[in-house]
Amino acid sequence: MTKVENISFGYLLNDVTLLFRKHFDRRAVKFGLTRAQWRATKMLYYREGLRQTELADLLEMEPIAVGRVIDRLQAAGFVERRPDPKDRRAWRLYVTDQARGVIADMELIAQGLRKDATVGIDVAEMEQAMGVLNRIKENLQALDASSAEDEQAS
Repeated sequence: MTKVENISFGYLLNDVTLLFRKHFDRRAVKFGLTRAQWRATKMLYYREGLRQTELADLLEMEPIAVGRVIDRLQAAGFVERRPDPKDRRAWRLYVTDQARGVIADMELIAQGLRKDATVGIDVAEMEQAMGVLNRIKENLQALDASSAEDEQAS
């Protein structure tokens, strides 16, 4: 009998991720936004006023990488930085009217890609797959927490 730990799934997950990114980027090129820029814009649309470090945590990215994304979004007119009224060293991030104008269109692109990617998959199958992937993610995050605890103990 095969053990679950002997089923190699990492390459498949990577391939799916790469293909999803490729097809999203192709569809979204008309808006001039990369996937990372779209994720940041969408997050800020729903949570305006975040600091860059808060956005980095939510996107699970390094703050420096998020800073580059925000720099490009600001240069393209999608995001603006405003001074934090409570901390003059910090900036708060807000989407512009230009960004608000493309949010619905970008959501349609994402929804269309999800529809194309899930042809022949029913809701129950998708929910089961999402449940398994979320448990794998939680297990890997627990390893991070365990590693951090081990480092603090030594």
